Amino acid sequence: MNDEQFRAEVRGWLTAQLKSAEFGCLVGKGGSGRQHEFMTERMAWERRLGADGWIGLGWPEENGGRGLPWSMQVIFHEEYARADAPGRVGHIGEQLVGPTLLMFGTAEQKARFLPGIAAGTELWCQGYSEPGAGSDLAGLRTRASLRDGEWHIDGQKIWTSMAHVADWCFLLARTEPGAERHRGLSCLLVPVRQPGIEIRPIVQITGTAEFNEVFFDDARTAAGNVAGEPGDGWRVALGMLGVERGVSNFGQLIGFQREFEAVLDTARGNGSIADPDIAARIADAWIGLQVLRFTTEDTLAVPETSTGGAAPGDVATGGVATGGVAANIAKLLWAPWHQRLGELAVDVTGADATLAGPGYDLTDAQRRFLFTRAETIFGGSNEIQRNIVAERGLGLPRG
Repeated sequence: MNDEQFRAEVRGWLTAQLKSAEFGCLVGKGGSGRQHEFMTERMAWERRLGADGWIGLGWPEENGGRGLPWSMQVIFHEEYARADAPGRVGHIGEQLVGPTLLMFGTAEQKARFLPGIAAGTELWCQGYSEPGAGSDLAGLRTRASLRDGEWHIDGQKIWTSMAHVADWCFLLARTEPGAERHRGLSCLLVPVRQPGIEIRPIVQITGTAEFNEVFFDDARTAAGNVAGEPGDGWRVALGMLGVERGVSNFGQLIGFQREFEAVLDTARGNGSIADPDIAARIADAWIGLQVLRFTTEDTLAVPETSTGGAAPGDVATGGVATGGVAANIAKLLWAPWHQRLGELAVDVTGADATLAGPGYDLTDAQRRFLFTRAETIFGGSNEIQRNIVAERGLGLPRG
């Protein structure tokens, strides 16, 4: 099957499913700032994706994937975005945990956890950020100790996406007493539904609550539920962050294109495009969008062998280069661009952008403006991204 045949297959499947009685209600639902929408139906959607073989496209076939090249993975994410298919509830498992276990997991861990992710039946959250240790992840204070064949975990995580529906948490904790910063950390695989874990939703300025605080009070997981070796968590965590922004970025770009076109249509409809400042900002947004596409293509097309990364054909990681600083550079480009687009959207709308509907019902432009405020912070703030690029990419001294 060539790329165009595969594109037709993806498009046909999405069209049929999103016109069905079961999933037709999900078109355009559950995106950023709207993760609360249709959660039960979107979990069923995840299971349908798994049942029909659309999860883990780049994973090796022996691990439950389809072993597809990165070009076909890109096609899937592009068509998914074009179809305005619902926001995924299983993306952390598929895009982060799965590739990380393929790189660092044991045969037993792969056999235990990958099938549930591929089937869409087990959902994951990522336990990294803490109060006082967000962008500075190495400052985390959650601790775990090994006693009687189990890890005992105490601490707190924050901004944990999807924790309220997750079955498992990929948790970074300090497991060596006295160790500081990057040393003595371990990545633990922790069942969420247990008495030692309390989850509290965080209500955002948008009125939604897709993030959570998670408290661990002698929570437990089996001794063997460690990704990589105990104490080697920093290397594993960096491996996960390296695959965080891969082929799915092409789907994100399609979404960005749609948002840009909505802003342009509004400006043309209400005449604000006649304002020279607005016209110049629209032109700048279009140029920025092209830069994002070219950068994403380069990220996937160039092997990062000099830094130990994988070439795009490495299906074990989903076809995404895992080394180097390309992902950090991409984040530095798209997050500020998306923020500026959010600002442009409300400026183009004019005074009406200051008004919310009944029950604080926000328009897409208002929601985008509010949600994008956080995009230069989550996933590593811009300041931290620049430090990483400087130190690891350019070889500059720390500090």
